[in-house]
Amino acid sequence: MHTRPAPRSRPTRVPRARTTGRLTATLLTATALLVSACSSGTSTTSAGGTVEAALAALPRSTPSALASYYDQQLRWRDCGVPGFQCATMKAPLDYAKPDAGAVRLAVARKKATGKSRPLGSLLVNPGGPGGSAVGYLQDYAGLGYPAQVRARYDMVAMDPRGVARSEPVECLDGRQMDTYTQTDLTPDDRQERNAVVAAQRKFAESCGAHSARLLRHVSTVEAARDMDILRAVLGDRKLNYVGASYGTLLGATYAGLFPERVGRMVLDGAMDPSLDARRLNQDQTAGFETAFRAFAEDCVRHTDCPLGGKGTTPAQVGDHLQAFFRKLDAHPVPAGDASGRKLGEALATNGVIASMYDEGSWEALREALTSAMKEHDGSGLLSLSDSYYERDASGHYSNLMMANAAVNCLDLPPAFNGAEAVEKGLPAFEKASPVFGSGLAWASLNCAFWPVRATGEPHRIEAKGAAPIVVVGTVRDPATPYRWARSLAGQLSSARLLTYDGDGHTAYGRGSACIDTAIDTYLLRGTPPTAGKRCS
Repeated sequence: MHTRPAPRSRPTRVPRARTTGRLTATLLTATALLVSACSSGTSTTSAGGTVEAALAALPRSTPSALASYYDQQLRWRDCGVPGFQCATMKAPLDYAKPDAGAVRLAVARKKATGKSRPLGSLLVNPGGPGGSAVGYLQDYAGLGYPAQVRARYDMVAMDPRGVARSEPVECLDGRQMDTYTQTDLTPDDRQERNAVVAAQRKFAESCGAHSARLLRHVSTVEAARDMDILRAVLGDRKLNYVGASYGTLLGATYAGLFPERVGRMVLDGAMDPSLDARRLNQDQTAGFETAFRAFAEDCVRHTDCPLGGKGTTPAQVGDHLQAFFRKLDAHPVPAGDASGRKLGEALATNGVIASMYDEGSWEALREALTSAMKEHDGSGLLSLSDSYYERDASGHYSNLMMANAAVNCLDLPPAFNGAEAVEKGLPAFEKASPVFGSGLAWASLNCAFWPVRATGEPHRIEAKGAAPIVVVGTVRDPATPYRWARSLAGQLSSARLLTYDGDGHTAYGRGSACIDTAIDTYLLRGTPPTAGKRCS
């Protein structure tokens, strides 16, 4: 499964998810990976499908073997970005063997701007897995969070292990990624099916060849433990945190491991750690269908909608889009790309999915579809797809997709163990989404060939004894369905569920004054929203 980093509503550079694997490793959208975690032991599932094992808290005292990490001093330096400082923090590569080597983690901060008593540090993470938290801080959170929040908190971010500036996982080069992202994920025959399998296998083997040292140690549990070291070296008694998308899993995992160290914690666009990879991917597939239907209803109200006019139903809009995808499968259209890429079905589908994260992208999507369908110009949809994959004009990709796969495939056993299993699961995915189901089912095959066995499993997170935690869910969120927020809020012993009755992925800072006021009040005063509060 793959959850894209949270959209940024204020002006910044184009975001790079998480989300999920391309359509599979795309962090940003729907892909095949999913979420991660570890439990206190072997989990069991009741007849009703509920995971009974809960993540066990770690001992309150810091093990002596970790003392050198907790006592380290960060050396802050200029980042090259005005107002920000950067440092490098060390954490044990393997927490079971703290003396066996360290991983170097990139940290950045922007000091509190106000003169009132500071509230400590506020750690932020935009999601993924694989999204750069440092990039998010410098491009958005450190400048675009509400002024009163930035006045009282040192805004802080750390790229999780294996991500961006923190010893990144490496797999395919740019040319190889271009080939991989164009793999046809709706195979029509055995030859095309074998091509999907070969592409997923090559991706996995490449990650194993280039990042063998890291692949066993990029789990969500390890990243959450890194966050506690950061809390300590920053001098904070408790961790204040805002996590979006996959960042909610990271934050919830921290709360489960260190409940007594939870400060003011916001989990926006929540994930459900109690679900297995197949269920997560299938739920996300249904979430994209929900978002697409909302887009379809909006599209036909506009005279420039290329998928239908007034009176056209969402199902008919979906049929028209699928017909367009089939044409691209047979005859890709030019896209004005310097590398010679054309817009085929895979890239076009990913461009549409990328636009489901934020309703503010719908106008651009209509224009891109019109250009591709009526003018045979695929540049608009290709640009949407590239932004989702974090591919720049020179053909270089960030390591978003690589890190996304590495974390997801370590956190949970694979959704499918082979092509035959995907074919058996297709009806359920196609029922969840007639438009995207087939492609997202095949994308879910990516972890089947992973060179490292999963260390996590589905589990509940209760975090008994934690301070109030605000869990935010958006009713028509495509990447983290609303039901996940309800489930996580039901698991966490101190959760308050805050609901946004709206579209798009995540809610904070995206236009709802009601949501923003509730979260700002909590961060600044420690007063959580009332139980069951809903906003529009």
